[in-house]
Amino acid sequence: MAKTRSELRNICMTILYQYDLFKKDQVDINDIIKDNLEIDNDFVRDIVYGVITHQNEIDSIANKYMKDWTIDRIEKLGSAILRMAIFEIKYTDTPPIVVINEALELAKVYCDDSLKNIINAVLDKIIKE
Repeated sequence: MAKTRSELRNICMTILYQYDLFKKDQVDINDIIKDNLEIDNDFVRDIVYGVITHQNEIDSIANKYMKDWTIDRIEKLGSAILRMAIFEIKYTDTPPIVVINEALELAKVYCDDSLKNIINAVLDKIIKE
């Protein structure tokens, strides 16, 4: 059965989280994708590769709007969610309101309230820019 975009974003978050955890071990992103995805999916690949390709720019954008924090200092699941959302806002046609809603739904499940609020504030500032 086909997965919803919300379910696919959850998979993207997991892949990016694992990649961030293990990148110092020079793990192959394709192996992580295969471990987390039963059937190859273009949406997942586009998000994952897009975030990795544009990570320096994405992190710079996030850091610009984070008060007293940087993206590398927040919890890794939160940074995965924030990076995905910034990528979708900047590089895809997904409406920003949908991106923010999806990011906050993930943050409600995987982050504490303070990190969820940081994610919300950063994304809100980006779309108002």
